[in-house]
Amino acid sequence: MDRTSGFEAERPRLQRLAGGLLGDHAEAEDVVQQAWLRLDRTDADIDNLAAWLTTVTTRLCLDRLKARTPVPAEDLGDLGETGVAVGSGPPPSDPADDVALADTVGVALNVVLHRLSPSERVAFVLHDSFGFEFATIAGVLDTTPTAARKLASRARAKVAQPKAEDALADWEVVDAFMAAAREGEFTRLLELLAPDAVVRADEAAVQAGTPARIDGRGEVAAFFNGSARAALPAYVEGRPGAAWFHRGRVRVAFDFAVVDGLVQQITFRAERELLDSVVRRHGAEARG
Repeated sequence: MDRTSGFEAERPRLQRLAGGLLGDHAEAEDVVQQAWLRLDRTDADIDNLAAWLTTVTTRLCLDRLKARTPVPAEDLGDLGETGVAVGSGPPPSDPADDVALADTVGVALNVVLHRLSPSERVAFVLHDSFGFEFATIAGVLDTTPTAARKLASRARAKVAQPKAEDALADWEVVDAFMAAAREGEFTRLLELLAPDAVVRADEAAVQAGTPARIDGRGEVAAFFNGSARAALPAYVEGRPGAAWFHRGRVRVAFDFAVVDGLVQQITFRAERELLDSVVRRHGAEARG
C-alpha cells in the first residue's frame, strides 16, 4: 500500500483522535491535513505508518493546545522538550494496536478539559478515552512512562472534582472566552455566553470604533468570533477582564460581567481615567 492510500485508511482514526484532543471538528480536520502534508514532504523511511501518523497528529494537537494556554510551570518539571523533529528516530510501539476508537469525548467532559494543561489533556485523553499505553504516551510527549502516568492521574483528579468545585472562576471564564474569540471557536463562545448576553460601550469607546450595543448570545458570539487577537488579560477596576494595548498603552478595556459561570455582559470602555487604572494580569490567573 502506498503512502496516500495508507493515509486515507488512517484518516478517520486520526480525525477522531484530533477531535478528542482539541474539542473542535474543524480544527481537527486542519491538523489531520497538516499531518498529511508532513507525510507528503518527508523522505524518511517509515516502518510503521499508523504509529508515525499518530505521533505527528498528537504533537500537532499538543502545539495547538500550548498556543491556546501557556504551559504551567509545574509541567516543565515533568516533561522534556517536545519539539523533536517528527520522523527522526523510531516511533512509539504501534499505537494503532493499542487504541480503542472513541467517537467523542463528550460535550460536558470537553468543557472540563479546557481547565487542564496541554500535557495533562494529551495524557488523559490518549489513555482514558483512546486506550493508549503510558509507554506510547511517553513517546509522544517526550517524557517517561512514570511522568505520563502522573500527568493522566493529575488530570483525572481535576475531571473528577465535585460539580460545585468544578465551576470556572470568573477569570477562567474571561480567559476561555477571549481564547475562543481569538481561535474562532464559535461553539465554545456560545457555551460561555448567557442566553441574554449583551455588549455595551461607553461614549469614548464608540468614538474609538466599537459598536454601541449588541444583543443576544448568537449576535455577541458572531461579533467576537475570530476577533480580539490583540487583546490581553487585564484587571478592569479590579475585575478580571481584557484590554487592547497599542504601543504599550491601553486603548479599549473589555469589562466583563460574569454570572454563574457565564458571560452576562461585556462593556467596551475607553474613558481615559478608567484606562489609566487598567493593568495587565500575570501569574497564575494569566496562565490559566
